[in-house]
Amino acid sequence: MIQLLFMVIFSEMAVIMVLSFKTPFRKLVIMGLDRLKRGRGPVVVKTVAGTVFVVMVSSVYSMMEIQKRWVDDDGPVSSTDQVLMVRHLLEATLMGATIFLALMIDRLHHYIRELRIRRKTMDAVKKQGQGSDDKKPDGFDKVKSLEEEVMTLREKLKQLESDIEAKTKQINAAEVNTVALRKQSEGLLLEYDRLLEENESLRGQLQSLDRKLSRSDSKKNL
Repeated sequence: MIQLLFMVIFSEMAVIMVLSFKTPFRKLVIMGLDRLKRGRGPVVVKTVAGTVFVVMVSSVYSMMEIQKRWVDDDGPVSSTDQVLMVRHLLEATLMGATIFLALMIDRLHHYIRELRIRRKTMDAVKKQGQGSDDKKPDGFDKVKSLEEEVMTLREKLKQLESDIEAKTKQINAAEVNTVALRKQSEGLLLEYDRLLEENESLRGQLQSLDRKLSRSDSKKNL
């Protein structure tokens, strides 16, 4: 069992070294750990870790029992107890180191994944920033064209306002002329009526004169 624990510890140390440095094997190890954490992998790992922890606790308990027996016995310590004490101590130390290195591998894998995700997000943000920077000139051109259109529309509006003012002036002048012509026509109508009355009065006077002349001629003939 001690040889197996040494092999596990050396393997865990090798995995930690591979994860600590950027090498071609790092991606393979990360892919393997990703697959190990999928499906039933976490359950198996937790079961193995729990078993190792229980065995470590039993080794610690055995060491405490041996030490208690040494205290209770006043005689010399037997070589068997010394060998068992050293064996249990080595096993407990190796199992504790195994669990500790396994936790280190788990944390390293977690931090590497977080770092990769953050790098991807940063790259995406940078690409978006570059895309927005590339689109800025088009936006400026559109803004300039819109400003030019607004200026032309303002000039057209000013021209229309000036045309409207000129037309209103012409209309006002035409209205003034119309009023003057209307007044003039009214005056002419009044003058025409007066002339008609004078004409009728003159006709009446002529008729009266003709009658008088005709009467005087008839008297002379008699």
